[in-house]
Amino acid sequence: MIRALYSLAMWLAQPLLVLKLRRRGAKEPGYLHAIPERFGHYSQPLPPHDGPTVWLHTVSLGETRAAAVLVTALRQILPDMRLLLTHGTATGRAEGAKLLLPGDLQAWQPWDTVGATQRFLRHFKPQIGVLMETEIWPNLVAICHQRQMPLVLASARLSDKSLRQAEQLAWLARPAYAGLNAVWPQTPQDAQCFNTLGAPVRAVLGNLKFDATPDAQLIATGRRWREQAGRPVVMIASSREGEELALLQILKTFSPPALMHQGQEAIDHEASQIQWLIVPRHPQRFEAVAELIQAQGFTVSRRSSWGTEGPNLSAGAPDIWLGDSLGEMALYFGLADVALLGGSFEPLGGQNLIEAAACGCPVVMGPHTFNFALASEQAQEAGAALRVADLSSGVALAAELVVDETRLDQARQACGQFSQAHRGAAQRLARAIVHVMNASVAGLVRTG
Repeated sequence: MIRALYSLAMWLAQPLLVLKLRRRGAKEPGYLHAIPERFGHYSQPLPPHDGPTVWLHTVSLGETRAAAVLVTALRQILPDMRLLLTHGTATGRAEGAKLLLPGDLQAWQPWDTVGATQRFLRHFKPQIGVLMETEIWPNLVAICHQRQMPLVLASARLSDKSLRQAEQLAWLARPAYAGLNAVWPQTPQDAQCFNTLGAPVRAVLGNLKFDATPDAQLIATGRRWREQAGRPVVMIASSREGEELALLQILKTFSPPALMHQGQEAIDHEASQIQWLIVPRHPQRFEAVAELIQAQGFTVSRRSSWGTEGPNLSAGAPDIWLGDSLGEMALYFGLADVALLGGSFEPLGGQNLIEAAACGCPVVMGPHTFNFALASEQAQEAGAALRVADLSSGVALAAELVVDETRLDQARQACGQFSQAHRGAAQRLARAIVHVMNASVAGLVRTG
């Protein structure tokens, strides 16, 4: 009865979803692509394929990038597999297209009505469904269970906040989590949260993001541009709304910290010449952030105007660089000496610091890192990240770090050691997924 009421609510919400997509599509045209897919309607028949179809759902950009290493590991074990990728966001779908080989498939995640989910499964006929990190939908889980199609949650994470929200909706959430075939959390803390909800936790297999290899060419390009600039660069990485304004207001009155070193005057001068770089988390905010920078009285130079030669230095140094491009975080981490961790200076949980460490860029993070709690603690213990109480303290610490060559070099070395120590999740997850799929196929053969 409870799921029936939920199903009715989701069915009634379909016109609202279409309206939301059209509004979002006015700024991001990708949301207007193939809207009928959201409701389980597909215009093209599937080409024949002999191998298994492995369905991987990566809702947004971050999950899709993390899943790339898992896709590679799965192809090594299942060379004849057909990959079916689904997404919820336009940036996720655009990034996912890079993972496709001839014969692979891509579609939007079906809206969680009974009809859309059934049509999706009938059309694509996957042998297993792999949900990445956090995506759980009650009807999807129930219908996959009815069809005896295994559905698993890989590289799973669940913050205390998300756990509290799930417990408030326990009447709906508990059957959904319990209906999964397997859950492989990133950390022991995540495992405890999933156990609380009755999920079938099989093993803690780690975080896929550690296995991702940043684009070495992008890192090298960023470092070359920094050398050309001739001054230290501090970035706020994946900044969220409110953090850019707070940073700009701090910079209006910023003065170099007092560093107890020889050559104090030279050090203070270098710190005062820091180039500040802002890279917003969401691309739809690029224009608004550029306007905000100018409204606060700063000049701005945008990555989208640099081309392949890097920032234009002939006209003098702009106050702020703005990273308004997609798929270039490795370039920005190469460009920066130190990164302030976006999302951690407001109660938003923090963004992923693992990529920064893999690029050799030390991180200064605020108090709010519950989205990546264990990774943040481990990075801090390793010396790859430093924690501060607020953004003002973060700006001051970053300014200290960029002019202390010994300390900065130690932090960069710690980044490499931290990244290397936690690799291997992709292979472990791929083996576990294939085991569940093969066990399901064997079970169907026996019962058939």
